[in-house]
Amino acid sequence: MNPRDIILEPVVTEKSMSLITTQNTYTFRVAQKSNKIEIRKAVEEIFDVSVDNVNTMNIRGKRRRLGRNEGKTPDWKKAYITLVPEDSIEVIEGL
Repeated sequence: MNPRDIILEPVVTEKSMSLITTQNTYTFRVAQKSNKIEIRKAVEEIFDVSVDNVNTMNIRGKRRRLGRNEGKTPDWKKAYITLVPEDSIEVIEGL
């Protein structure tokens, strides 16, 4: 599987930005079928860094209404990637 198919996009929120500065942990939206080993290899290959730890969680979609129509946002998977203290990802730190 292509690493760009596993790592979909960074999650940019206040919490994720504070995790970068305090714990050197980056947050990404990843493919739902991917596992921790695939995510680790993809991040190391794309950003050329050393990964210390990977934690994943499945996010359930929320129910949304528009008038009398009801729908649901899609389910997705989030990965918290902790890098070794010497490494960082410059692209995300610039946001």
